[in-house]
Amino acid sequence: MQTPTERTAVRRIPTCVLTDAGPPRVTGGHAVDRHVQIGSLTKALTGTLLSRMAETGAVGLDDPVERWLPAPPGTGVTLLNLARHTSGLPRLPPRLGRRDPYAGFDRAELLRLVSALDTVAVRPPGDEEYSNLGYAVLGAALAAAGGATYEELLDTHVLRPSGVTEVTAHPSPGQRLTAPGLLPGVRRRPWTMDGAILPAGGLWATPRAVADLVVRLLVERRLGEPSVSWQSAGKVRWHNGATGDASVFAGAVDDGRWVVVHRLNGRPDDTDRAGIEALRQRA
Repeated sequence: MQTPTERTAVRRIPTCVLTDAGPPRVTGGHAVDRHVQIGSLTKALTGTLLSRMAETGAVGLDDPVERWLPAPPGTGVTLLNLARHTSGLPRLPPRLGRRDPYAGFDRAELLRLVSALDTVAVRPPGDEEYSNLGYAVLGAALAAAGGATYEELLDTHVLRPSGVTEVTAHPSPGQRLTAPGLLPGVRRRPWTMDGAILPAGGLWATPRAVADLVVRLLVERRLGEPSVSWQSAGKVRWHNGATGDASVFAGAVDDGRWVVVHRLNGRPDDTDRAGIEALRQRA
């Protein structure tokens, strides 16, 4: 049962907005230099890692999953299918928890699902089905192909070449910024996403690091054409992300306009709308 204080409290929504048009706008105790969860925006970096490794010949975009992981032969699922959400795999792994859904989703469970990939799929390869599970499989395949951890490969192929350092799966407790709770001084516990789900949504980054990545990957294109993981809507390339209490929208237009919006608490749909509106205002 809620106390009278809890019933009348309004949860703060710390917000950070960065654009090409001026200095950051920060409210509610957010910060440009503290690590926050970026959820599925991680997928844009995983897709960039796939592109970079394909350029070096370490993997082929059309490699079947079974080339790198113990999947049944002949599923028809390729690394590019995983990146494009056309693998036919379900959106989520089965048997997730409720309060901290991905805490128990470890490598052993991922490999168990991979070994039954033909029966786990809910659609045939080629059909679109947004899949966090698919990106977990993609990250595991890239790690197997590269002979290193996902984080090590991301640093080698994406972050260091982009000149970005403030991205990690394991920020120090003093550098993490999590959502405020209803009671003063209480912070909400973030989801545990540094296991097998990491390549699908487990990275933390400072908002200024996200902005640097948007500029360097989408505007300046320092690593070539944006990967297939970025979503497209007309002239806008974008991706969003959300965990239990954090949400982000990042996007850029071909003419150089860009925006990053990160919020703690609040509805992810409202974060998306704020990002889209920030781009429209300067169209």
